[in-house]
Amino acid sequence: MATHKNQSSKLFEPLVINNGNLTLDHRVIHAPMTRNRGVPQNENSTPENPNRIWYPGDLMVEYYRQRATKGGLIISEGIPPSLESNGMPGVPGLFTPEQIAGWKRVVDAVHEKGGYIYAQLWHAGRVTVPQMTGTDPVAPSAIPWDSPDERYSHPPVGESVPPRYADHPPIELSAEHIQRTIDDYRRAARAAIDIGFDGVEVHGGNGYLPEQFLSSNINKRTDEYGGTPEKRCRFTLELMDSLAKSIGEEKLSIRLSPFGLFNQTRGEQRLETWSHLCRSLKQALPHLSYVSFIEPRYEQIFSTEEKDTFLASWGLTDVNLDGFRGIFGSTPFFTAGGYNDQNAWGVLESGRYDAILFGRPFTSNPDLVQRLRKGIALTPYERTRFYGPFEDNKLCYVDYEAAKEA
Repeated sequence: MATHKNQSSKLFEPLVINNGNLTLDHRVIHAPMTRNRGVPQNENSTPENPNRIWYPGDLMVEYYRQRATKGGLIISEGIPPSLESNGMPGVPGLFTPEQIAGWKRVVDAVHEKGGYIYAQLWHAGRVTVPQMTGTDPVAPSAIPWDSPDERYSHPPVGESVPPRYADHPPIELSAEHIQRTIDDYRRAARAAIDIGFDGVEVHGGNGYLPEQFLSSNINKRTDEYGGTPEKRCRFTLELMDSLAKSIGEEKLSIRLSPFGLFNQTRGEQRLETWSHLCRSLKQALPHLSYVSFIEPRYEQIFSTEEKDTFLASWGLTDVNLDGFRGIFGSTPFFTAGGYNDQNAWGVLESGRYDAILFGRPFTSNPDLVQRLRKGIALTPYERTRFYGPFEDNKLCYVDYEAAKEA
């Protein structure tokens, strides 16, 4: 095939991350995406004895192998560091021997293709239900969901309707429980590095536990973890400091969504809170592997017009990520938010970002990097098959073919 104009894009230039220890061959990053394809540890799940633990099996190994490229970076789906933290069925954690062994097979498969992979650690906080974890949901404050209609993602075993979040309000994390939670993260991060993950990313966005602490409508604490933008940042800063001491800051990264609304994060003082967080991170941990941000106008649950209405109500009509880019300076800066084969061109050339995360296009295009490089049309994704578990987990997961080149 003749050389395509796309090949001259900065997307296909090398990028150094991990404080100089890793050089990516290209800047098309596989975004973290929950797919719920883990193998249940208890195959005979019943209402009396429901399965609550999943581990990576053959299908997950194959999924990641298919999408690995030489010198390419994959960020794993969100990995719960504890049973308490898991927000969805079918998601493998990193806290049992079976899970650790399964993730090692995934890591080895990516490395065999010459790729790199980071483990994204994900704590759902209040975005779960007791039927999932066997324990009360936890949060910065015992604030119930303010919508009676929002429901958990899946029906519990033996039931036909997902439970309402409002029926299962969270308990407030005590200071001692906060430290246990940080310890859970630390053990999972250490396990990830020990089995070969190239780094660890903390999921600090999308309304999960770190962002719950950052959000003034969810965090109503009056102690050292709440009450001001600075105090609301304390949990995330303590968490990142603990992980950096355990695995090295060069192997550590974080994902943030400063303007997100997902999972009822409707807190105010957005710029004050996230700017303080980012300044503090850059000062305390100047050698982070990279930072990853979600675009202000990208939203999983609202249209761009609806999102603009929210932003305008906060006086943020012209907001962008430039201020955060300025704070982090030379730290590699990733962007995510609806990028595809139509809107990704020229983005890196602007100098505002160093790499682009691609999510949904990767689900149906295991060879996405080559398709982008050579201008090959993408296979449309199938939204109804994003989130399992399904009776046939293979369908629309590992059965997409690479493009036939002329």
